[in-house]
Amino acid sequence: MNPIIRRQTLGDALRRTALRCPNKTAIICGDTQWTYAEFDALVSRLTAGLSQMGVVQGERVAVLARNSHGFAALRFALARLGAVLVPINFMLKAEEVAYILRHAAAGVMATDTGLADVARAAAALETKVREFIWLPSEDHSQPVEGMHRFDQLICCEATLPATNLASTDLAQIVYTSGTESTPKGAMLTHDAVLWQYVSCVVDAEIAAEDWALHALPLYHCAQLDVFLGPAIFVGSTNVITSKPVPDNLLALMEKFKITSFFAAPTIWIALLRSPLLDPAKIASLAKGYYGASIMPVEVLRELAARLPKVRLWNLYGQTEIAPLATMLRPEDQLRKPGSCGRAVLNVETRVVDDRMQDVGPGEVGEIVHRSPHLMLGYLNDDERTKASFEGDWFHSGDLATIDEEGFISVVDRKKDMIKSGGENVASREVEEMIYRLSQVSEVAVIGLPDSRWVEMVTAVIVLKVGQTLAEAEVIAHCSAHMASFKTPKRVVFTEALPKNPSGKLLKRELRRIYAATT
Repeated sequence: MNPIIRRQTLGDALRRTALRCPNKTAIICGDTQWTYAEFDALVSRLTAGLSQMGVVQGERVAVLARNSHGFAALRFALARLGAVLVPINFMLKAEEVAYILRHAAAGVMATDTGLADVARAAAALETKVREFIWLPSEDHSQPVEGMHRFDQLICCEATLPATNLASTDLAQIVYTSGTESTPKGAMLTHDAVLWQYVSCVVDAEIAAEDWALHALPLYHCAQLDVFLGPAIFVGSTNVITSKPVPDNLLALMEKFKITSFFAAPTIWIALLRSPLLDPAKIASLAKGYYGASIMPVEVLRELAARLPKVRLWNLYGQTEIAPLATMLRPEDQLRKPGSCGRAVLNVETRVVDDRMQDVGPGEVGEIVHRSPHLMLGYLNDDERTKASFEGDWFHSGDLATIDEEGFISVVDRKKDMIKSGGENVASREVEEMIYRLSQVSEVAVIGLPDSRWVEMVTAVIVLKVGQTLAEAEVIAHCSAHMASFKTPKRVVFTEALPKNPSGKLLKRELRRIYAATT
């Protein structure tokens, strides 16, 4: 039997959706709109164009670009060709981008007008990049000279090159954010990503009738593979934007009657703080998703009060598991506040001690997984791959507790646990206590070097507009409710916390900034 008869790749998934609902709107970005039939046909023409410019099966193609219809099309065209997607964080400097280009051995690089200078500068730093592809932007920026143009590539005859592509072939190499260490390239196959799609569809209730707004960066696997990919898999309508700011998000929600939206807690907080937020204007919003960090309990309560029709899901995972691992469902948000839920459909998750024994309820251990979602390993890094799969389970590096019902609560990254005065302090516990102060908009708790405590518990706080708060008030509040070793020894106030484009808090950057001031 020819293996193609049973094959299911990302490119096949799009084609099958187009056959089911050809006339349904698939993609909206700016003033660009494609039906599923148009999207699928365009992807096939783009696949042929990529082949004609010399992209071959197995080749690594890096993408340094903001969200756009072009990014979405390229993602599926590369999959259909059998080339390997390497999405890159567009906030990186040229030297950091060059590291990924070299490590992945990327020969082709796609970018947009706004990032073209960084892309070219990075490619010039002893990489193997030989060709550039220009992608259109949401606002229709002018093409960049000397690059293969997206609008020209999609004019090719849709004659697809012959491939022996299999479901188990590599689909993408996604680099970890590097908030703690040198970025690692997680190698994910077509079937790993698709098994993850199935878990998303079932547990996050992603449905064909959804109008989904995709605003967080598509270079990040959460927006790309937990939301955009599964939504295309089932046939949702997808509105793509590169501007995850309240005025734009609220306008798009109102205009397109958005029903489904994912964002990091920091963006949900920004929406709540926006003077433009009018619940009546976004009454269509029914499904809300958050991830990257736990939603503060006080913010959950505020969301429930101001947007009572929105059902919320908390999604937890990591790049290496494509990325969804566990989920806290709407009915458990306030019943199990702060929890990341239980394992999704195609994941088996445990919380274990250093001997790989399950910890008891309330005890701290490491989260480990088994799943068809999981990566093959880290590119060119057998040592870290072996360490991550020690004991035949994938080690997440996250510390957590598990309760009698199997609900998991992340307490910290192993490397983020604060060791103060001989005691372990989970920063999230202190953060939740500080969020009880009504003046606080955002807070991050870190450990800073200290001659007495080894690490000094330090709170970095962003206040709500027009509010005031003193260091002594914060310390007194925590001291009244927490053990002395958990109480911050220092409190600093700032206008904003450093984050990557996905809204993930960069605690390493905070430690760097404030260590110099101790």
